[in-house]
Amino acid sequence: MAATKQFTKEEVAKHATEGDLWIIVDSKVYDLTKFCGMHPGGLSVLLDEEVAGQDATEAFYGLHRMEVLLKPQYSRLQIGVIAGEEPQIVPRAIGALSTVPYAEPTWLTPGYHSPYFSDGHRRFQAAFRKLFEEEIYPDAALREDDGKRPSQAVFDAMARTNVLAMRLGPGPHLKGRELMGGIVTPEEFDYFHEMIMAQEGTRFNARGYVDGLGGGTYIGLPPIMNFGQPALREKVLGEVFAGKKFVCLAITEAFAGSDVAGLKCFAKKTPEGWRVTGTKKWITNGTFADYFTVGCASEKGMVVLCIERGPGVETKSIKTSYSPTAGTAYITFDNVLVPFENTLGEDGKGLQVILSNFNHERWGMTCASISSQRMIVEECLKWASQRKVFGKPLTSQAVIRAKLAAMISRVESAQAWLENITYQMCHMNYKQQSTHLAGQIAFVKQYATKTAQATAADAVQIFGGRGITRSGMGKHIEHYHRTVPFDSVLGGAEDVLGDLGVRQAMRKMPKNTRL
Repeated sequence: MAATKQFTKEEVAKHATEGDLWIIVDSKVYDLTKFCGMHPGGLSVLLDEEVAGQDATEAFYGLHRMEVLLKPQYSRLQIGVIAGEEPQIVPRAIGALSTVPYAEPTWLTPGYHSPYFSDGHRRFQAAFRKLFEEEIYPDAALREDDGKRPSQAVFDAMARTNVLAMRLGPGPHLKGRELMGGIVTPEEFDYFHEMIMAQEGTRFNARGYVDGLGGGTYIGLPPIMNFGQPALREKVLGEVFAGKKFVCLAITEAFAGSDVAGLKCFAKKTPEGWRVTGTKKWITNGTFADYFTVGCASEKGMVVLCIERGPGVETKSIKTSYSPTAGTAYITFDNVLVPFENTLGEDGKGLQVILSNFNHERWGMTCASISSQRMIVEECLKWASQRKVFGKPLTSQAVIRAKLAAMISRVESAQAWLENITYQMCHMNYKQQSTHLAGQIAFVKQYATKTAQATAADAVQIFGGRGITRSGMGKHIEHYHRTVPFDSVLGGAEDVLGDLGVRQAMRKMPKNTRL
């Protein structure tokens, strides 16, 4: 029978036994006769008097996500539709905006206005979301499960549209490039475009994959771009922007995290070049990186080197809370020879090189953190609306509404703070950003990651047992709750960032003030 065949509800009701079982889900008729014995939830659920031969829409969406019906093995069970009825539940089209309240920032929500974003930004966002949902999201779901690095086809797609170059923000490196098919020119591209990329790029719940998609390059390439000698800079940027090579930032060690002045990995000057010996730990993208931006102790204090994978460089995967697709690595440098021309900046001034990108790095991490948190708000609003308890939606419970109110307040306040800072970045040069925004960015990252963990905890309570299950209705909640602590550690631990912000404020305290 064709899926377009029409039935009445009375006809469907005649098929309510184990050997002849039909159900209705949102006006569509499904024949489960051959499938019922394979139903993961058991046969008894399907034979329930409110399911077998009945409109089981509410029962279905109390147990399953919409994506289940879209899978080929289940969609082919559809044999027709109910005459005179139209589907009421429609999946969001690829690239389209969500219609769920607070699922999008206000600048993307119909009826709202923004002093920061232009129509050009909106066109860029629409094209970027379409690219990610069409070409990258399908790969994310596969790689998050199997732990392999993102597929080369994905990097080719990002190279084709110059996404890989745009990830480093506005600057001379974009000159002469066609960005997203010409939607924005290199001269027009600003930090709000970069914010859009960072926030759109984390919309799917695949945290390991998102970091594997070039998280290491985002933080490891700027020191090469800003401090590398011309020949090295052009070589590495060309390979990376073409999607052929990968970079990681190798600073953290087992004995040196936020304390970058305590590095033990040592670079010794010899007549033929630097000789590097030591280890690095928890390095994002390290398992598949081709270039390592490495902070080393030296006789003059600290030096930063660009080390190419080769003899003496060994990487091992580190098991973390999220997928190995992020390429988190333990790296060993065993008497590795590094040419002097691979020195980034000056020997003895490595700390300045390392710190130079910290503000931009933390700002980018904050963009992603807030966007991920917003996706959890959307999940919770959907679930609380469709889940029935005591015959009413979860939203009828005051305690649930209170949790949702807190979630929305947290994500909206963080987004507003971030947009303010981003506007300042667009109107400040690098030195001014360092002077005025280091503390602001430290504070907003600390705030975003703290509120994210509160939202994760509330989401688990709203979803109950589903919120700690890796599949089904609450799979995104479980994944988020498990991986959200990463945000509070990467780019500087929360307490360190809070202290940084206060210390910067203290340096600006006027001496002539008293209570």
